[in-house]
Amino acid sequence: MTNAKKVAIYIPAFNAASTIVTVLDRIPKKLLDRVAEVFIVDNNSTDSTSMVAIQYREQKGLHNLEVIRNPQNMGYGGSQKIAYQRCIDKGYDCVVMLHGDAQYAPEVCESLLDPVEKGAADLMFGSRMSGRPLAGGMPLIRYLGNRFLTACQNILLKTKLTEFHSGYRVYSVPALAKIPFQRLSSDYHFDTEIIILFINAGLKIREVPIPTHYGDEENYVNVWKYGRDVLVTTGTYFLHRLGLRKSRRWSAILGS
Repeated sequence: MTNAKKVAIYIPAFNAASTIVTVLDRIPKKLLDRVAEVFIVDNNSTDSTSMVAIQYREQKGLHNLEVIRNPQNMGYGGSQKIAYQRCIDKGYDCVVMLHGDAQYAPEVCESLLDPVEKGAADLMFGSRMSGRPLAGGMPLIRYLGNRFLTACQNILLKTKLTEFHSGYRVYSVPALAKIPFQRLSSDYHFDTEIIILFINAGLKIREVPIPTHYGDEENYVNVWKYGRDVLVTTGTYFLHRLGLRKSRRWSAILGS
């Protein structure tokens, strides 16, 4: 069953020249050998991310590794739109999103991938909050912010997720084809909006615990802006869904 599925691994990368080789090296060989494609979307890095990845491909003879460099920075959400459309166009069944900054452990990828391959989930979420995030170096402000935002979102969306804000995910590509993800934000809160679309469409979301690792990698997220955007997009969806206040943005996204 597992080997019958066409799997892609998508690596969003920005200024990841110092970490991208580590990420690629840590993908389990058994998984690397069977995936249809590993593709890196370099979001117009100002360092040598693309060059390092291409050199790695040539040195290792990885014919299923592709490097896509955006001619301009499309935003974190914009990178995902490019990646998921590529997966739909190529007819893949599942796509793993594995960040290029080595913050998420490639070694646990199979635990997220397996339920999607078996049809038990349309979106598998790697949850840091159900593990030991502080022991993994998560800054206290991020831990508290994550807990607060997730609690608010669970109340508004009637869910019971332990975390909404991990970027370690596996999607069913046919499920992605059912939702209008191209209409979502190109900013970091794309991750929240796509979860809302999955919930709105009645798709299956599951979680597994993942280890947390924070090193000296550069973080480009403005946590205060991100938190505000998450609360605004979740709150406006909540009011729109209940018919209490029509949202032009969610009307445009949902076509309603």
